[in-house]
Amino acid sequence: MREQIEKLRESAIKAVWKAKTLDDLRVAETHYLGRKGELTSLLRSLADFPEKDRPAAGEVANRAKIEVEREIGKKRAVLEAEEFQGLGENEWTDVTAPGARPPEGHLHLTTQAIGEVTGIFERLGFTRVRAPEVDWDYYAFQALNMPPDHPARDEWETFFVDLPAGRQVHQGKMVLTPHTSNVQVREMERGELPIRIVCISKCYRRQMDISHVPMFHQFEGLLIDKQVSVTHLKGVLDYFAREFFGPGRVTRLRPFHFRFTEPSFEVDISCAVCKGTGKSGALRCRLCKEGWLELGGAGMVHPNVLRAGGIDPQKYSGFAFGWGVERTAMMKSGVVVDDIRTLYKNDLRFLNQF
Repeated sequence: MREQIEKLRESAIKAVWKAKTLDDLRVAETHYLGRKGELTSLLRSLADFPEKDRPAAGEVANRAKIEVEREIGKKRAVLEAEEFQGLGENEWTDVTAPGARPPEGHLHLTTQAIGEVTGIFERLGFTRVRAPEVDWDYYAFQALNMPPDHPARDEWETFFVDLPAGRQVHQGKMVLTPHTSNVQVREMERGELPIRIVCISKCYRRQMDISHVPMFHQFEGLLIDKQVSVTHLKGVLDYFAREFFGPGRVTRLRPFHFRFTEPSFEVDISCAVCKGTGKSGALRCRLCKEGWLELGGAGMVHPNVLRAGGIDPQKYSGFAFGWGVERTAMMKSGVVVDDIRTLYKNDLRFLNQF
């Protein structure tokens, strides 16, 4: 037994000093002193020795183990010193050099546009307000002069929301708002006149193509006061177009029909992609097709909508407009985005340009 322990001790010490790296040293330590190591197994076998021989054998074995552990400690100190010396020579750091700038994000193009739109209307005295994005049918349609059976509702292809079982419904179904116009009657019901607000919220429709996405943002403007006319509406829209798009762009109002305004208009702007020509090379512009892109609707608030909000149309009048934020951002000079879906693809090659 003494000879066997001595051979193991010599073999272990030789393996320890033969190690060239800390990993080699860990391998040697595990081989001899690990849970299943040779020296560890020998120490466990002492339990099978005759009782009279066990103390002497144990003393020899423990002395061998302590000596091997001591040599491992010495060798580890040598290898660590060599390793740290190499780090100092090969991986030194110039602490006086400027630090590496961490990656830095920025606001999404749509968010940037929302901030800019808000700032422009604030300069005109409009106050930013919010309206629910999940709202009652009453505020989204009925109060806006669209009765339940009116075919205009079909145009929105609305997302309806199931109510909890047993819920009492007094204002129709619940919907994901297809437009921000639900803010109009809600704001009128507050009873504070005059009204000059802008609401920017998400809207939802069952549409997906080059100029539509199922979730998008709109900004809704509403001004109600005495003796408000179409001239005021056009003045506000022209001011916004100059501030947001720049002096080189042209807008137009087209007569249209909306249930909640009378008279009503659609607002177009000359296309930023094709410069208002309607062509891209020899082909038609894939975004606007004819040189103009619709931004949204506008008009004078319908008397029935004023009445729904508790306002006398004989004393007050007003105008309203609703534009898509994404479309507005796409038409800004220098942006040149010809597919609205690109905004929500999370492609950093695109997003980092803005």
